Amino acid sequence: MKLFLLSDPNNTHTHRWVTSLAKHDVDIFLFGLNKCDLKVYEPFGNVQVYYFDYISSLNDRLQNGSFEKVKYLSAIVELRKKIKEFKPDILHAHYATSYGLLGVLSGFHPFIISVWGSDVYCFPKRSFLHSLLLRYIFSRADKILSTSRVMANEANKYTQQRIEITPFGVDVNLFKHKYVEKSNKEFIIGTVKTLAPIYGIDTLIKAFKIVHEQNKPKLTKLIIIGEGEQELELKKLVLMLELDDVVSFLGRINNSDLPDYYNYFDVSVSLSNSESFGVVAVESMACECPVVVSDAEGFTEIVENMNTGIVVPKRSPQLAADAIQYFIDNPHARAKQGKAGRERVCELYDWSENVRSMLGIYCGILK
Repeated sequence: MKLFLLSDPNNTHTHRWVTSLAKHDVDIFLFGLNKCDLKVYEPFGNVQVYYFDYISSLNDRLQNGSFEKVKYLSAIVELRKKIKEFKPDILHAHYATSYGLLGVLSGFHPFIISVWGSDVYCFPKRSFLHSLLLRYIFSRADKILSTSRVMANEANKYTQQRIEITPFGVDVNLFKHKYVEKSNKEFIIGTVKTLAPIYGIDTLIKAFKIVHEQNKPKLTKLIIIGEGEQELELKKLVLMLELDDVVSFLGRINNSDLPDYYNYFDVSVSLSNSESFGVVAVESMACECPVVVSDAEGFTEIVENMNTGIVVPKRSPQLAADAIQYFIDNPHARAKQGKAGRERVCELYDWSENVRSMLGIYCGILK
């Protein structure tokens, strides 16, 4: 099978799809709009990567509300040339309102679109024209995919097509419980998120302030992994709340190293204001780390409240603090919910099964 992928080559999700599909003897041509380090794809002889170096960050431009489609449409000439040379069986675009539009303009079929989140939650709400453009893109796709049911429901506001669910799970052989040395006197609260307002890191810091003051004899610490536009603002909040000696900002951590951190955490907390699919919750649960999450739809689809974690209302530091305190006071519940979380991930979000499901979709559309 020859697969032509339209996706950001720098994105971790893209890298995981490409490298996993390549291991199943799929010949892949990855076409991106951003500069990338080609070395990460070099180990795979059946993967070709080409980037049309035109813009520095398409996603940033979209999030900033810039309607700059015309500027990168010049890439369509090069795209058609590469499609003609590669002669793919399938064209698959990841992210509907950028790479999806390029896929439409390429004219190639069969054509698949995977929605990622802001392309259906944010883009069409900017104006009537944005909504029309998304409807048009969807109308040209032979199949539309979503990582979660809640995001599929959102996408269905702009198309009547049946949307297939393709969870973005985890490698359960990498993300698993293991011993990590740490002090029994410490209780470690951790989060792995982009430092942006939508992900509620400020709510977590305020919740941690409450927890820290309730547990003076017990050393509570907060570890924040990630980078983003809100980093300086969040660090100022930590200083204002006099938490700088117990809150650590570690920046970006390689995905392969994250299992060590999830196993170091006593609880993993994600308090997003909006979430299309909670990958971090899945990764934490796979490592048998109990989770506290907001009631953003992407989390409620994954986490069973009081069985595989605790779900709290968005933007509620006090209720988030109460949930964290529950795990501090009940170590047995931490262990029980951690194991239940692992079982749920193995049943629904095993990456190897997710890849096989995607291959099945490809074979089905070719038939």
